[in-house]
Amino acid sequence: MIEQVRPSELSHWIQSHGTDAVVLDVREPAELQAARIEPQGFELVHIPMNEIPGRLGQLDPGRAVACLCHHGARSMRVAMFLQAQGFDTVANIAGGIEAWSQELDPSVPRY
Repeated sequence: MIEQVRPSELSHWIQSHGTDAVVLDVREPAELQAARIEPQGFELVHIPMNEIPGRLGQLDPGRAVACLCHHGARSMRVAMFLQAQGFDTVANIAGGIEAWSQELDPSVPRY
């Protein structure tokens, strides 16, 4: 079971899993140009979803990872994949960057 974390709950989730948590943004480069978030209290890593298997070695399975995409569907698939690969603590940021803009930072463009 993958934990679902709303953007408004992410800070609490990170605090409960240690300060070395990672937000893994799995959106495509064009999406990153449309809307970006600023990391606050976490490391932000961008790896497009289709590149995750080939770049898995860039992620530490011992660190907590919260996956982010546009609405939450792709990030959920990545979270399930990471869990299957032995990652200890994985969550999906429910609602994605769309919810991020609505709940945390309205300056993040919606697309």
